[in-house]
Amino acid sequence: MKIGVLTSGGDAPGMNAAVRAVVRTALHYGMDAYGIYDGYKGLVEGKIKKLDHNDVGQILNRGGTILGSSRLKEFKEKYVREIAVNNLKELGIDALVVIGGDGTYRGAQALTDMGINCIALPGTIDNDIASTEYSIGFFTALDTAIGAIDKLRDTSFSHQRCTVVEVMGRDCGDLSVYSGIACGAEIVITKETGFNREDILKQVSHANAVGKRHLIIVVAENITNVFDLAKDVEANSGYEARATVLGHIQRGGNPSAFDRILASKMGSYAVELLRIGLGGQAVISKGLNVDHCNILDALSQSRNQVTDLYSYLPKLN
Repeated sequence: MKIGVLTSGGDAPGMNAAVRAVVRTALHYGMDAYGIYDGYKGLVEGKIKKLDHNDVGQILNRGGTILGSSRLKEFKEKYVREIAVNNLKELGIDALVVIGGDGTYRGAQALTDMGINCIALPGTIDNDIASTEYSIGFFTALDTAIGAIDKLRDTSFSHQRCTVVEVMGRDCGDLSVYSGIACGAEIVITKETGFNREDILKQVSHANAVGKRHLIIVVAENITNVFDLAKDVEANSGYEARATVLGHIQRGGNPSAFDRILASKMGSYAVELLRIGLGGQAVISKGLNVDHCNILDALSQSRNQVTDLYSYLPKLN
């Protein structure tokens, strides 16, 4: 058997650990392993290279992805996928492990339908793959956000400010909620909590009236303009206010121990699934335990944020 591996979509810390696990597990079983560079775009362009143990040495602790990544909207077109399938067949590659988010999953299912056995691993800092408890990269991004918010709290306290921090997550509030709890943020705003500007301003004004020295407001991206919100807070609450967008700094950095272990287990498990002839599967986590489900099932599940987490969010009285 010959197995290809690629990373697609936004990069996530731990992707390299997953690639390493796929390659070394495949080689352990006497299979050939091929790296596909720059995601589905590289698959269409034929950027495919056979890998050995040395190619994946010294990458376990590296952030980003040594294979590179990209987004290829045209991959939804069948004629584009046919080019990719032909490139795989020319090299005799029987199966593919793909690491990424929901768009990556859809590409994997489409290739499976065209006769290429695919296993999808959840590699996204957003933690927005509904079928898995945790995705590769989430906890590293969380650590980065926590470190930044802790630093902002120091200066917020010193200057008696309200600091508004935008955290990544696209349409999923997990990074915001987890970081808000871990950093003791006074207010957390996500798609799940809803956003009412007047209510937020009342809460902040009340905090100032009862003598609270400073506040941290964590806001998930795509909710509101945090700079405008900071201006409104300053104009209506009595606090000096500043806004900070953490942005893509959350994607980078060495993966945490959790992400290294999770990615390694998922990568190895993906090869085990391919060994027994399974394709069209998504690897899922329950803590550090791994399992699998059908990719179509993974894509059809709705995002069900763990509701009890919201009970731990602080409430300003």
